[in-house]
Amino acid sequence: MPSLDKLASAVSALEEAVDARLDREAALTGAEAEVQRMGADRARLAESLDNAEARAQQLESANREVSRRLVDAMESIRSVLERSGNSQE
Repeated sequence: MPSLDKLASAVSALEEAVDARLDREAALTGAEAEVQRMGADRARLAESLDNAEARAQQLESANREVSRRLVDAMESIRSVLERSGNSQE
């Protein structure tokens, strides 16, 4: 009987070890899936950031062009006003 008790105890310990191993593997699989999701999120965010930076550069360029045109328009108006003022004298 003592041998059967030892065998039953060993089988029980083996079952517990297998269960623990399966639990660890399940947790690892979950962690790997989470890492993959995070990698996909990172790629999506990086693409979004790149698009936002490109858009910001376009807006900055458009802003410079608008500023340049406003300065040109103000200079033209100033010139017309100066000529108009000089011709009335």
